[in-house]
Amino acid sequence: MVEIRYFAAIADAVGKDRETLDLPAGATVADLRSSLSAAYGPGLAKMLSVCAYLVGDELTRDPHAALTPRVDVLPPFAGG
Repeated sequence: MVEIRYFAAIADAVGKDRETLDLPAGATVADLRSSLSAAYGPGLAKMLSVCAYLVGDELTRDPHAALTPRVDVLPPFAGG
């Protein structure tokens, strides 16, 4: 189980700020993106491709990064 927390525009797109997904051990950011696109529609895939992912204490865009028990999905933010 992985707790996913959504922020800003991505939270608006999925209609919630968090959920728990049953993803297999060893799942990656790419697996998460595929699962979310399947659940919320292919239009979400483009948004997810520009998001950063806070996996543990590491901010990444690497699709091969292994997931931790909690992942934050962070869309690009405007401003500084």
